[in-house]
Amino acid sequence: MSGANGAGAPRSASPRKPPRRISADYLQRAAMHYLERYSAPAGQLHRVLQRKVMMSCRHHGDERRSFAALIDETVARCVAAGLVDDKRFAEGRAATLRRKGQSARAVAARLAAKGVGRELVAEVSRATEDEELAAARIAARRKRLGPWSRRDRAENRQKDLAALARAGFTMTIARAVIDGAGDES
Repeated sequence: MSGANGAGAPRSASPRKPPRRISADYLQRAAMHYLERYSAPAGQLHRVLQRKVMMSCRHHGDERRSFAALIDETVARCVAAGLVDDKRFAEGRAATLRRKGQSARAVAARLAAKGVGRELVAEVSRATEDEELAAARIAARRKRLGPWSRRDRAENRQKDLAALARAGFTMTIARAVIDGAGDES
């Protein structure tokens, strides 16, 4: 049986609530609600608030640009209160991505996509060769490449190297991991 009434009739969707009109209070509450759920850099919070403004303006016919200063003030207030700290966010996110086996390049790209500044991205995503090697081992283990593969290693060597290269690791690091014994951390 499909549908809500059991007779195959399509279910009627409830109408969506119209977006609220933008005010300083509303933007502050929206920012607080978002930051309660997610850790975010200032750039990400700015984009979230811009989307809310855009939806409201589209519905109510207001001009988007008139709320730009209000968004900036709200983000600045959150930064001043310590609710938004780009450095803390970037360090935490970089450490998490490293533990998941992401390369320094991938970490930098993910942080930049979240709106973290270039200088901070460069500072936080920098990794030693040992850290990069450890991350590549984690990535290879997770993807079952090289020593962790169930397939013929010699036959799939090039594919495994290419997979690590696409993940952002240098060929030197990729070769060390794929050709390694796999028993190291």
